[in-house]
Amino acid sequence: IIEGAGKKKDIAARSESLRAQIVKTTSDYDREKLSERLAKLTGGVAVIKAGAATETEMKERKDLIDDAVHATRAAAEEGIVPGGGVVLLHAIAAVDAARAKARGEEKIGV
Repeated sequence: IIEGAGKKKDIAARSESLRAQIVKTTSDYDREKLSERLAKLTGGVAVIKAGAATETEMKERKDLIDDAVHATRAAAEEGIVPGGGVVLLHAIAAVDAARAKARGEEKIGV
């Protein structure tokens, strides 16, 4: 299993075992570590190397990287809409048309 060596059947069995442990655990720390182990086993790991001149700068960069990783995970789990901003841009014409047709208090809601 180490470094990609091993039978696919063994890797799949260990992956299923890790998934079961992730579901059963009540500890967030254990869940994160098990998820990391599963990612390494299935090839879903990236190593980000970043340097800095000072300790403070290094901590700031680490925080920025952590924020980016968490945003990426959230987008993957919750879903994103590529081009969502373009949709809003095109919606302006429809909103303007609805506003023109609105009467009285309807104009407040449009």
